[in-house]
Amino acid sequence: MTVPDRRTALRAGTGLLAGTALTPACSAHGAAVRPVAAHPESAARSPQAAPAPRAYPNQPAQIGHGPRTRPRVALTFHGQGDPATARALLTEAERHGARLTVLAVGTWLDQHPELARRILDGGHDLGNHTQRHVDINAMPEAEARAEITGCADRLRKLTGSIGTWFRPSRAPRASALVTRLAAEAGYPHVLSYDVDSLDYTAPGAAAVARKVLGEVRAGSVVSLHFGYRDTVAALPAVLEELDRRRLRAVTTTELIG
Repeated sequence: MTVPDRRTALRAGTGLLAGTALTPACSAHGAAVRPVAAHPESAARSPQAAPAPRAYPNQPAQIGHGPRTRPRVALTFHGQGDPATARALLTEAERHGARLTVLAVGTWLDQHPELARRILDGGHDLGNHTQRHVDINAMPEAEARAEITGCADRLRKLTGSIGTWFRPSRAPRASALVTRLAAEAGYPHVLSYDVDSLDYTAPGAAAVARKVLGEVRAGSVVSLHFGYRDTVAALPAVLEELDRRRLRAVTTTELIG
């Protein structure tokens, strides 16, 4: 099956990247894109309580993928970096009828609190990716707990709930301690993934698309990041190929539920 080459992936993202000035986002490799207008419903809606975490009796404490029997996948994004890039990714996903899962960093929400409502108003999942995006598995218990509850408190203040999912920072899976602390904070499951896009290594848009499309299958949970121009440029090609394969990009809640 053909995976878009670099020219195709970059051409698909041209409308999102053309004419932008490059400034640091999540890392030295990240770059901003032209800001996208606020979601039209954001200003009109009054704040409502966001969905809370759910327990899935047939699922393990750490969820790495959904059912393989349904043609659905979850594109999950680590919420950090330039807000313009985040808005561009959300808008592009919505243009394709896709819904994302955003695991937000607490300090990012402190800096850009309006993005919590923007994400929810777009029909996306919003969850917890720790307060400061440090190596939570290596932290003492009290500090690890503070990382989880600190972000949960910000989500509750902004949305009325602690968010739908928790994902550990700087690790694909949570340690036993962090899994327990997440459960105590109100998250019955830790959200892992089975496809790592490696977009944070800035490999180029074509490489991001090739990595995702080479590994994704029914039930997959894909790890991606806000704040990287390669991800913005690759997303249209990824979504178009998922459509061609008849794999719907849905929220993790819909994937698992």
